[in-house]
Amino acid sequence: MFGQGLLKGLQITWRRMLGKKYTVQYPDEKLEMFPRYHGRFQLDVDKCIACGLCANACPNKVIQIEKEKVNNKQYLTKYVMRIEYCLFCGMCVESCNKNALKFSNIIDMNQYRRDWVRLTLVDRPAPESSEELSGETPAAVGKASGAKAKAKAEAVANADSEAAAAKASAKEGQ
Repeated sequence: MFGQGLLKGLQITWRRMLGKKYTVQYPDEKLEMFPRYHGRFQLDVDKCIACGLCANACPNKVIQIEKEKVNNKQYLTKYVMRIEYCLFCGMCVESCNKNALKFSNIIDMNQYRRDWVRLTLVDRPAPESSEELSGETPAAVGKASGAKAKAKAEAVANADSEAAAAKASAKEGQ
C-alpha cells in the first residue's frame, strides 16, 4: 500500500520530466494570449458617443466619464478607469453598443505607485462650437453672465478685504 503510492508519484514525476515543458522564461519569451483574454482596456475615441452605458453597467462604479454638449452632440472630454477596483468582468465591454471599448492582449499593467494605476483613456478639451464663433448662443450668454457674476464677486471680496485692512491699520495707530 505505501509502495504503490510512491511508485505512482515517481511515475508522474518521470512523465513530466521527459514531456513537454509548460513554463517559459517570461520577460524574454512571451506566450500567445487567447483571443478572449481580459487585458488592458482600449477605447476607440472616434466610435464612442459618450452615452455612459459602460459606466452604468460597471458593478464597482470604476468608470468616470465627463462629456460636453457641442452643437447638439455629446462629446467625450474625459474617460478615466480606476483599475485598482476593477473586476475585469467585462460588463462594460459587453454593454458598449458601438464596440468602442475593448480588451487588448496587453498583460503588462504593473505600476510602482498606486496613483499611477488609474487609467486615463481620454483627456481632451471639447471643440469650440461653430455657432459660438458666428454669434452668441444661449450657452455663450450663460457663460458670459457667469463670468460677469464671478468678476463682480471678486471685486466685492477685494473691497471687503481692503476695508478690513484699513480698519486694522487704524486700530494699530490708536
